[in-house]
Amino acid sequence: MRWIRHLFLDHHALARAFPRATLDAIGRAVAEQERRHRGELRVAIEGGLPLQALVAGRSARERALEQFTRLRVWNTEDNAGVLIYLLLADRRVEIVADRGIHARVGDTAWETICGAMQQEFAAGRFEAGVLTGLSSVSDLLAQHFPARSGENPNELPDAPVIL
Repeated sequence: MRWIRHLFLDHHALARAFPRATLDAIGRAVAEQERRHRGELRVAIEGGLPLQALVAGRSARERALEQFTRLRVWNTEDNAGVLIYLLLADRRVEIVADRGIHARVGDTAWETICGAMQQEFAAGRFEAGVLTGLSSVSDLLAQHFPARSGENPNELPDAPVIL
């Protein structure tokens, strides 16, 4: 059944869940939230896994870790990058955090945020789910890596990436 979901979840289904206006709102929210702290946020959205990943039996978590590396979320000055990865075919949300913030927060916080996002998604509220997640992650980043007065460089793109 997993194969069918991944192979037949097309770009139209992805566009219905995340139309251009929603993607733009997410990009604006990332920029706004990043002003609160020194962390960097990335949102990656994938409809279904590519055939090679399916054949290899990759989990959503494994794919999120791959994208964390590929998108260079790990490469921030304060080691406070956070990737929110959505795999629609598996109905999964994964948060991968760099070592600086993860050491201070731990798995339980990320799992709680993922659960809240998945509840919104189950109700069909995709934009609200991502915005809720961004706000919650930013609350943690602001607590542990507050913005400094003056300089707060934007190290990663704000726009969500569709894989």
